[in-house]
Amino acid sequence: MEKIEKEITLELVRVTEAASLMASKFLGRGDKEAVDKIASDSMRGMLDYIDMQGVVIIGEGEKDKAPMLYKGEQVGNWEDGTPELDIAVDPVDGTRLVAYGLPNAISVIAATDRGSIEYLPTFYSYKLAVGPELAGKLDINASIRENLRVAAAILNIDISELTVVILNRDRHREIINEVRKVGARIKLISDGDIAAAIATALPDSYVDIYIGIGGSPEAILAAAALKSLGGEIQIKLWPIDENERNLLAEKGYDASKVYKTDDLIKSENVIFAATGITDGDLLRGVKYSKNKAITESIVMRSRSKTLRKIISYHDLRYKTIPLKSEGEIRFLNGHI
Repeated sequence: MEKIEKEITLELVRVTEAASLMASKFLGRGDKEAVDKIASDSMRGMLDYIDMQGVVIIGEGEKDKAPMLYKGEQVGNWEDGTPELDIAVDPVDGTRLVAYGLPNAISVIAATDRGSIEYLPTFYSYKLAVGPELAGKLDINASIRENLRVAAAILNIDISELTVVILNRDRHREIINEVRKVGARIKLISDGDIAAAIATALPDSYVDIYIGIGGSPEAILAAAALKSLGGEIQIKLWPIDENERNLLAEKGYDASKVYKTDDLIKSENVIFAATGITDGDLLRGVKYSKNKAITESIVMRSRSKTLRKIISYHDLRYKTIPLKSEGEIRFLNGHI
């Protein structure tokens, strides 16, 4: 897949750039559905330009009841001889963040060999993500107290120096209270747990552990990035109700099974790309200045363990973005 990676890496960045640019037009308007719709539409439009036979394995349709980028959707131009790839996408991780002008919203995509992405049958999962120094050292089944003690010992720091990222949800009251009892620092986030999980593997993020219950699709996308960064994610399926628990049992899934990074992304060849929509710990958001838009993206290749940060300047007087629903539109004058 070496040649394939080189050919489509920049193309995937262009996909997340397009979704971020279009989503940014709705910054602060309070309309989550419009943010998601335009980002998905532009992402689908850009994907059609890529020389590949892509199948969406992890999308947004099932969890968010969205009509686009659903599991099984075919993306790419599907020309003969083009690579067959599994695709995982989240056009906007943090639609509410964009709708209300809040930080840490990003657009994300990952691509890998066909048959290499694990499909998770629950909407939510219990997750534990760490960077390279702690990869393979913690256990999602252990108590939070034990994991924090082990982490502090491995990092050779006091527990009070550990920073744990947790989604600010009522379901996490027990986790938050336990971390506080142990004495570690807590960074609460309102949304956007893909960026939070990835941040654990970045040296300049100053966070050590991400823990909590969040979206299963987001776990897959975080795994794709952590595979390139040498970090680790562990997850367990988290049924939201008795009906989902029964469906799991009927399909032969074990809710107690622990999935790790290599279980979620089975190939050693994966490309991950993300573009910031609003300013965050991982990426800066879209900026506008006199008919120009500035985007910041990252792209990673697991084969080479390379991370690139890309800053792009888009002249909006000439910028066109293809929408799946309408064809190409001019950014400044397009009807949305």
